[in-house]
Amino acid sequence: MSRFPLTHIHESATIAENVKIDSFASIGRNVKIGEGTWIGSNVVIYSNVTIGKNCKIFPGAVIGADPQDLKYAGEDTFVEIGDNVMIRECCTINKGTKAYGKTVVESNTLLMAYVHVAHDCHVKKNCIIANAVNLAGHVIIGEHVGIGGMTAIQQFVNIGSHSYITGGSLVRKNVPPYVKAAREPLSYVGVNRIGLERRGFTLEAINRIQDIYRILFVKGWSISKAIDYINTNFDSCPERDQILEFIGNSEKGLMRGFQSIIDAE
Repeated sequence: MSRFPLTHIHESATIAENVKIDSFASIGRNVKIGEGTWIGSNVVIYSNVTIGKNCKIFPGAVIGADPQDLKYAGEDTFVEIGDNVMIRECCTINKGTKAYGKTVVESNTLLMAYVHVAHDCHVKKNCIIANAVNLAGHVIIGEHVGIGGMTAIQQFVNIGSHSYITGGSLVRKNVPPYVKAAREPLSYVGVNRIGLERRGFTLEAINRIQDIYRILFVKGWSISKAIDYINTNFDSCPERDQILEFIGNSEKGLMRGFQSIIDAE
């Protein structure tokens, strides 16, 4: 009798001994599934997908389907899922294209129902992405990011670590680390103080982050003037350096500051 009755599992798939796969799931070529993982009924996992240990994949999820990119020509590309990842009902995670080669969801991340992760995205560790969030291609989500439901993120956008984006947002520009983002157009509305406290950031570090973002987003200065001021008046520390590095690499541009919204009104 089959170990997994009423399932379709390709002969090249590698499945750890204590994996549970429910009826009517389909597992494709060159799929690897780590110990303790559960695959729910009617899940479809296409070729070249690696899933780590102790993951939970709920019914109706589709992982490793071809990219929705007209440039994709059938090349072998991949999806990598880390350990302890929870993928709720009807999520879709597309494989990469030759541009990056893979789509990645790192460990300890929760994707709630109907989340779409497009080709070549990279979702880093410990993220919580709520229902019906849509990531277009090549989006990078930093560690410990929270994204509210029904949010849409444009292609090539980067979301900095420890940030929070409120539900229903339209994200067209990069969101730097440690911030809360809301409004339309998406704007800085403060530092993600509660999230930082939960993760053990000291009051001194949180206040330093807040002081930096006052310079960047509240004073109404140009980004170049704000960066010059921060470099001169703030000592090097992990938080300052991460913020400045993120901004320096933001070719896509940054979301708007609070002061620019007031001026526009």
